[in-house]
Amino acid sequence: MVDGELLNKIYFELKRQKLTIATAESCTGGLIGHTFTNVSGSSEYFDRGIISYSNKAKIELLGVSESLLEEYGAVSEEVAKTMAENIRKRSDVDIGISTTGIAGPLGGTKEKPVGLVYIGVSTEKDNIVKKFIFTGDRIQNKESTCNVALNMLLEILTS
Repeated sequence: MVDGELLNKIYFELKRQKLTIATAESCTGGLIGHTFTNVSGSSEYFDRGIISYSNKAKIELLGVSESLLEEYGAVSEEVAKTMAENIRKRSDVDIGISTTGIAGPLGGTKEKPVGLVYIGVSTEKDNIVKKFIFTGDRIQNKESTCNVALNMLLEILTS
């Protein structure tokens, strides 16, 4: 579960800076958007969330190219960056957040193990992608990804 103090800080900063945000989620299945909308008044800054679980959705809804998916795979820094940047641009918001990864327990390989996640945050100034490997079960990996994404967002908002 997300720390209420963390959410309050994020909400305060988004409102204070008059910033809007949208999410493009794969492995978190909408958990970040769900977390934002758990707070009354979040429509002031949360514009939309897209759950782009399949490659088809990433292509159609977020403009991720087939060649990028073929070359790097859906779980990659390059795809996370494109997802975050394109949700920001297509939604005409200030910040785009993306998640792509392998929540488990199935789907992992030696090269891309269960728990591997890329989180992207895109602003007009910068596109940041970080790689993580979480070691929990499926739900824990989704929650960890959500928490880390929100912490990344807060760091950007307060820097």
